[in-house]
Amino acid sequence: MTDGTDRPQTPQREPGAPDNGGYGYPQGQIPAGGYGYPQAGRPGGNGYPPAPGAPGAAGFGPPADGQAPPAGYGYPQPGPYQQGPYQPAPPVPGPFEPPADEPDWNALAEGAEQDRHKKRQWAVIGGATALVLLVGGGAFLLLGNDDGGSDDAKPLASGSPSVSASPSPSVSGSKAPVDNTPTVAGDPTVLRDRSGKAGLKMGPEASAVPIEKRFEFRATGTPNSYAESQKGLVDVSKSFTVTARISNSASKGRQIAVSQGNEKTFSFELGSDEVNGKPAWIFRVQTNKEGADNTTATVVAEGRTMDSTMTELTGTYNYSTKMITLFVDGKQINEAKVPGVHNAPGPLELGRTRSQGNWAGAWAGAMDSLRVYRIALSPEQVDDQKPGKLDASIKPVGSWLLF
Repeated sequence: MTDGTDRPQTPQREPGAPDNGGYGYPQGQIPAGGYGYPQAGRPGGNGYPPAPGAPGAAGFGPPADGQAPPAGYGYPQPGPYQQGPYQPAPPVPGPFEPPADEPDWNALAEGAEQDRHKKRQWAVIGGATALVLLVGGGAFLLLGNDDGGSDDAKPLASGSPSVSASPSPSVSGSKAPVDNTPTVAGDPTVLRDRSGKAGLKMGPEASAVPIEKRFEFRATGTPNSYAESQKGLVDVSKSFTVTARISNSASKGRQIAVSQGNEKTFSFELGSDEVNGKPAWIFRVQTNKEGADNTTATVVAEGRTMDSTMTELTGTYNYSTKMITLFVDGKQINEAKVPGVHNAPGPLELGRTRSQGNWAGAWAGAMDSLRVYRIALSPEQVDDQKPGKLDASIKPVGSWLLF
């Protein structure tokens, strides 16, 4: 490197000219040692030390024999300023390493992220649990508020306000709340059809009465104690079934709970009558259009009890076999073969029947769970249609006062 000024250049030696000490081997007359080997009698150069006995300064090599070397690059200076033994230079520190006790920041960051992830998971789980509890509690309150009808058996007059209580039992066994209101909304004089729109208009002396968690139709045995549809619901020229739970306090005479017919005669009737001087349950059909008593066919279940116990009566007509059958509380009791059933189109009647152009068989008692089907139920199907446990796969064409 230079400082920017010109340096004197060493001239080239001419052939035969004496040598001064240069950068090569020194000449014999050079006053001082060069950069090569030292000269005799001259101070040591940067190469080998001075010759023995020659004064010279310490060079880079070892001192002359018998002489104390001055302070050089390798050996210490004797005397009061003599340095100590040779000490190696301290090691140069390597790449920076954190102290052993300094925290692992990467590990701490990963741990914090895992903690945040767990907290988010618990927050999601907690929210979902709270939502499930809230929905379940709402459903519990909804079902718990359905406390059924009144326990007091107070008659609902045909002109009185509609009953607001709705019993809780379901028709098909479902736990969901079911509207069991017995009458049509806005008209407490019409029994509500649970299967369609065939409401039954009650007479002025009939009523719908709440009993525990159900309702029942009440008739007093008078001409104005009945209920009827606007038109016929059953085609008796084909198979059909009629069923109802009934109770009757009358001990004598003809008492008809359910019938259908025209102005002159009935097509079928279900209820009780005297058989061999004793009250019995009956299912009867008319086989002739004239409506004579001697053209009727009846199946009987004797031993009817005289108490307020509700009994389920079911009558079926099978068009294929021409058989009529009576069931009591789901059990087949009796059957009979008939030539057919006279089709006397007219309204369905509760609490009375038509006989030779007149009303007959006024009912004094109660009934509920009324249904009519356009098929003849088999004994197994009849048993499956118990009140409160109806087979939902079998659809009636009309049903009233179910529970």
